[in-house]
Amino acid sequence: MENIISSYIETHKDRFINELFELLRIPSVSADPNYSNDVFKTAEAVKEKLISAGADNVEVCATAGFPIVYGEKIINPKLPTVLVYGHYDVQPADPIELWHSGPFEPVIIDGKIYARGACDDKGQVFMHVKAFEFMMRTNNLPCNIKFMIEGEEEVGSDNLGIFVKQNKEKLAADIILISDTGIIANDIPSITVGLRGLSYVEVEVTGPNRDLHSGLYGGAVANPINILCEMIAKMKDDKNSICIPGFYDDVEILSAEERAEMAKAPFSLEEYKKSLDLSDIHGEEGFSTNERNSIRPALDVNGIWGGYTGEGAKTVIASKAYAKISMRLVPNQNSEKITQLFKNYFESIAPDSVTVKVTPHHGGGPVVTPSNSIAYKAASKAMEKTFGKKPVPVRSGGSIPIVAMFKSELGLDSVLMGFGLDSDSIHSPNEHYGVFNYFKGIETIPYFYKYYAEGCKG
Repeated sequence: MENIISSYIETHKDRFINELFELLRIPSVSADPNYSNDVFKTAEAVKEKLISAGADNVEVCATAGFPIVYGEKIINPKLPTVLVYGHYDVQPADPIELWHSGPFEPVIIDGKIYARGACDDKGQVFMHVKAFEFMMRTNNLPCNIKFMIEGEEEVGSDNLGIFVKQNKEKLAADIILISDTGIIANDIPSITVGLRGLSYVEVEVTGPNRDLHSGLYGGAVANPINILCEMIAKMKDDKNSICIPGFYDDVEILSAEERAEMAKAPFSLEEYKKSLDLSDIHGEEGFSTNERNSIRPALDVNGIWGGYTGEGAKTVIASKAYAKISMRLVPNQNSEKITQLFKNYFESIAPDSVTVKVTPHHGGGPVVTPSNSIAYKAASKAMEKTFGKKPVPVRSGGSIPIVAMFKSELGLDSVLMGFGLDSDSIHSPNEHYGVFNYFKGIETIPYFYKYYAEGCKG
């Protein structure tokens, strides 16, 4: 298959790029109602791409929100079935002014595809579509395949869980394959074996019943913005540990041997700081950088606002102040429990001069996937085949909440075989995805199917 797939990619590489660009040009921002029509348009586009690649029974499945695109190719019910999951919705592009090219006007600069969704997750989803196309057109599909591509991952996948519960027979499979993660470097392949969970909340602090003149009232009434900042400061101590009572009660503690094994993954602290223009690192005392962003929980303010932020000056004490706060969770922590602990603590530290409101948004459980399964070994062997090196198992600091849901509802483990890089600026201005990585994914995925089918035969 080696010569066949290399030849196929070389022959069709321009088309593969152009077809991806077609998807990237549609601003499928699920968080912004102004883009709703574009999200639905993208679902239809994904449907057409699956049909063109050779999938059967392709449909755009309605939900209470944005649709889920489903397709399949069942070549023999007795063969194993792989369920491919991905998402076609993208993050908002703001702040637009920081992009050096239009976020929905894809361009290639220095071997990188720049566009919102280039890596997260349109580019990685499309690798699977094109790998499937190759296997279909060259008669190299060794097992059954199902696709489930959703449009609400960036806003919590609320309707995906309902869809999964209602369609367990349709989604029946042996393993789930996901490319929404990354590798350590283009010359150091890796497979993600752990994900942090998530609890995401919005807080509102209210003081006076209207905005007040800061000269007439300054110093005499509570300023909700000041109070909110003081409350946020009480979330961590001087060792950068989270102060919420009970927050660490269920945290999985890794042994010294497990931490030593993790530390073998290639990592340069100086390069890390340089890539982020940092003079020093920051985090929980007693843990390394890689431990802080993978096996330890975190709490971060994702946005904060209130009062006047326009041009010039307006001397007011705002009536309200707001913040969005996310907490990344590790194994054994429960998203709903952590959300309640946060709410209890946030309300307890509020002075009587203000009222507070905590609104939970979305969350999900942490996951550690098995690295001794047939599917993991197939992914490892596939990456070793195309990269020339055995991939390193790593734990990621990111969250894919639906992985835990797939396990609980479908009883299926997931293989997290992504091809992005930490430097791809996902969720940030100038998101990009390497052309190398895009084609390497298309090259590698068929080998996963080959080795997985062989492994299932015993």
